[in-house]
Amino acid sequence: MRAATGLWRWRHNPLRRTTDLVEAWVAVMAAFLLFLAVPAAGWAAGVSANTSLQHSVRLQQRERVPTVAQVVRTADTPAEAESAADRNAEPGAEEPLRPAVVARWTAPDGSARTGTVTTSRDHAHAGAVFPLWTDRTGRAVTPPMHPDTARAHALIAGLTVALLSAFLVESARRLVVHRLMRRRYARLDRAWAQVGPDWGRTGTGS
Repeated sequence: MRAATGLWRWRHNPLRRTTDLVEAWVAVMAAFLLFLAVPAAGWAAGVSANTSLQHSVRLQQRERVPTVAQVVRTADTPAEAESAADRNAEPGAEEPLRPAVVARWTAPDGSARTGTVTTSRDHAHAGAVFPLWTDRTGRAVTPPMHPDTARAHALIAGLTVALLSAFLVESARRLVVHRLMRRRYARLDRAWAQVGPDWGRTGTGS
């Protein structure tokens, strides 16, 4: 970014090359993007993610109902355990390391339901009761997302977008500077090829 500092000094410098001026302006533009555009992009992404996630939170809170389930017995077969894990896992989440049990609970319409669910090890014995969330039809589901969890996910999304944007800006700046340096060296090589053979000879002005 030192090129940006020297931009004013380069204006009337007789040794200034076009590539020097281009590099300085590229540095200025990169600084502008890093200090203004990148934070704005991260903030916009975070706000958008938070709005979407908070909507999902409100929707889950409306559609999911808390109840209390009672353990009938532990899940005896691998198929029952696998069914419980699939039912209580969020998309993309790792399989929960909790025991599967056959439990009984009451659906929102008052009907009795029995199914295989997962619970903590402290509640895995027959007769134990534990909190359970169901949908409006009485099917066991995962608890609704907490608003604070949604905000944390939105913050991570905003920071990720900001970091990626900053990386792209800096990568683009370095790529431009690299190409400018190659152009300078190429011009220097051509100039030396023209002057080099006569360097130091009498009458050549060198």
